[in-house]
Amino acid sequence: MFTSPVLYRRIVIKAGTAILSGGGSDTAGVNLDVLGSIVRQICRLREEGAEVLLVTSGAIAAGRMALGRQGPVSRDIRSRQVAAAVGQGRLMQIYHEQFAGHGVTVAQALLTTADLSNRQSYLNVRNTLQGLLELGVVPLLNENDVVAVDEIGSVFGDNDRLSALVANLVDADLLLILTDIDGLYTADPRVDPSATLIPRVERIDREIEGMAGRHRQPWARGGMPTKLEAARLVTTSGIPMVMAHGREDGVALRAAHGEAVGTFFQPAEEKLEARKRWMLSGISQRGQVIVDGGAVEALREHNRSLLPAGVRRTDGDFARGDTVYITDGSGSPIACGITNYGSADIERIRGLRSGEIEETLGYHYGEEIVHRNNLVLL
Repeated sequence: MFTSPVLYRRIVIKAGTAILSGGGSDTAGVNLDVLGSIVRQICRLREEGAEVLLVTSGAIAAGRMALGRQGPVSRDIRSRQVAAAVGQGRLMQIYHEQFAGHGVTVAQALLTTADLSNRQSYLNVRNTLQGLLELGVVPLLNENDVVAVDEIGSVFGDNDRLSALVANLVDADLLLILTDIDGLYTADPRVDPSATLIPRVERIDREIEGMAGRHRQPWARGGMPTKLEAARLVTTSGIPMVMAHGREDGVALRAAHGEAVGTFFQPAEEKLEARKRWMLSGISQRGQVIVDGGAVEALREHNRSLLPAGVRRTDGDFARGDTVYITDGSGSPIACGITNYGSADIERIRGLRSGEIEETLGYHYGEEIVHRNNLVLL
């Protein structure tokens, strides 16, 4: 099929609910035609010398089918966790049988944000995944919906963000997100016949973000915004991402060989160091620091630290030591970084000179809200 070798040696593939659930040869809420095709392509890539990790959705759908539940998906956490508890084992059994038919061993890893935001557990997960790859085992990863009370369906977003964090974790060469749409369009092609596919994105700017807001996927927890969030996380780290239709013939093989499929997201020119990739995995979704134009320039153009004088306000509740987004006045992410002060303290010292911090708070954790050594530009 291909005369050239695979272009990417370590690949993270994410298969979303939208392509794995329903239709085709439907068993336990999972489309076996699509799942089987993905498995075959992964096995072929391994034969060609690539290492592949699969981030898979579908546990909740499998659980709902097993419980005899039809119709709209309930949004309450308890119902999702019950379905995930029932469905996760069924989903893994299907994968085990499919891969075993090709003589390939698989391993399951269930993760939450806490596993990746804590430095020690982050390293433990990385070492485990590395060990599995060295043994020729295919890791199958999913959000641990059974215990992930705060983040279920919101932080990992149908595993879009999880797949990006895993790609950063293992220093992947490519993230491939498979969904039920050909890529990023100028508008939702399901409702706008004039929408056109965007084959390549050089940078995720406000215009690109606006296009994502016009896509609606009510049946899946992710949608286009979380896919762009995943693209931002991996491309910042220097890892390219491809978003493509999961039912397209040989899509994973074609993407791995560098063929133009779906939408390609251009990575940064240089890969981030390992510690800063970890920082990206710890970004809190509960808060951000909004800064003025002077701070934006200082961060982007002069590689400066974020000082209290440039902070306009905070949004949400976060603690000292959390990794948070730094955004401009319109809400566009500028950077992320480990904050020296919690949101309550920042509200008290925002707009002040650094020399006024101790006088205002009664204590002092440094002159910067975020030091440049603990900051990643996005």
